[in-house]
Amino acid sequence: MIEQTKEQAIKQQITETRQTEAHKQEEKIKDMVTQKYKELFKEEPRVFFAPGRVNLIGEHTDYNGGHVLPCALTIGTYAAVQKRNDDKILLYSINFEEEGIVTRNINETKPIKSFTDYPVGVVHQLRKDGFNIPFGFNVVYFGNIPNSSGLSSSASVEVLTGFFLKSLFCLELSNVQIALIGQKAENDFIGVNCGIMDQFIIAMGKEDHATYLDTSTLNFEYIPVKLKNQSLVIACSNKKRGLGESKYNERRAECEKAVEIINRQENENKIKFLGELTEEEFEQKIIEDEIIRKRAKHAVYENQRTIKACHALKNNRIEEFGMLMNESHSSLQYDYEVTGKELDTLVHASWEQEGCVGSRMTGAGFGGCTVSLVNNDNIQAFINNVGQVYKSNTDYEADFYVVNIGGGPKEL
Repeated sequence: MIEQTKEQAIKQQITETRQTEAHKQEEKIKDMVTQKYKELFKEEPRVFFAPGRVNLIGEHTDYNGGHVLPCALTIGTYAAVQKRNDDKILLYSINFEEEGIVTRNINETKPIKSFTDYPVGVVHQLRKDGFNIPFGFNVVYFGNIPNSSGLSSSASVEVLTGFFLKSLFCLELSNVQIALIGQKAENDFIGVNCGIMDQFIIAMGKEDHATYLDTSTLNFEYIPVKLKNQSLVIACSNKKRGLGESKYNERRAECEKAVEIINRQENENKIKFLGELTEEEFEQKIIEDEIIRKRAKHAVYENQRTIKACHALKNNRIEEFGMLMNESHSSLQYDYEVTGKELDTLVHASWEQEGCVGSRMTGAGFGGCTVSLVNNDNIQAFINNVGQVYKSNTDYEADFYVVNIGGGPKEL
C-alpha cells in the first residue's frame, strides 16, 4: 500500500510538472506575440488561442459515413489583436515573416493565395451571414502547429479568427456557429471542399477528452482519455503531402465504386455509405476487383475499429486502444495504401520502441504526421531512437511534439 501511494505521488508530480511546463510555454508565446504586436502597431493587444487537432483513430472514414475520434491539442494558433477605426485589416504572421504586414479590407471577396485568405475568408463569411463587423483590425498570428502536417493549422486559424471577432465586436455566436463559419469560409472563399470535422473539433474541444463523432449525422459524444502513465507524441515527417489531393479523390471514387458494386447485389438493403456495414456483413459481399475490395475493407474495418476504440477508452483499456491504433496503420498501409515510405518508417520504428503502446499515421497520408501513445518514462528514448531511424532511412529529419489533450478557443 505504501509503495502504491508512493507511485501515485510520483505520477501526480509528473503530471503537475508537465502542466506547469505547458502553462509556461503558453505564457512565453503570449509574451512573444504581444511584443511583436506592440513593435508593429504601437499599442497593447488582446491575445487569443485556438487549438490544433489530431485524429486518434478513424482515418478516411468521414466521407464513408463512419466514425472519427479526434481531440483538440495544447498546441495551436495564437493571435494578438485590436480593432481599428477604419475598414482596413492589417495582418502579420510570425510564421511567414517574409510576407511582412499584409493589408486587406473588410469588404474583400476574393483570395490572394496568402495565409491572410483564411482570416479574411472568415470576415467575408461573417458579413455575408449578416453579422456586423463595422471596422477592420490589426493582428499578429503565431502557430506552433507544423504546416501541412494534418493537424489542422488552417482550421485553427479560422476558428481563432471567428472567436476573437466575436469578442471584439460583441457578436452573438456559439462555438458551433464559429465552426460552421470557418467551414463555409474554407469551402466558398478558399475553395477547399472540406467537411466540418476539423473546425468542429477545434471549436468544441474539451480538455482530457476525445470527441466521438458520427460523420453521417454529426452526433457526438465526449470520451474521457485517462492517460495517467502515457502521453501523446506527434512526429512530424516534414514530408509535404504533394500526392494527397489526387490520391484522396482517387480513394473516394474507389469507395463510391464499392458501394455501387455492393448495391447491385441487393434488392432492398441498399447502402449509402460503407460505414453502414459491419465486418461480417462486408465479408459476405462479392467484390471481384481486388483493389476496390481492399479500399472498401479499410473503410468498413476502420469504422469498426473506431467504435471499438471508443469502448476501450470508456473502460480505460489503454493497451487495447494501442493495438487498434497499430491495426489502423497496417490497414492504411496495405489496404488503403495512403501511407508512404516516410510515415511507414516513423510508425514501424515506433512499434519497435520500449514503452510504445500504439502508433499510426494521422491525417490524409502521403506525408504529415504520426501519433503515438508512449509511456512517460520512455518518451525521451522514444524520440531519440525514432528520430535516428527516420533520419538514416529518409531524406528528412522528424520533429516531435509531446502534447496534452486541450480545450477549445479562449482568450489568454
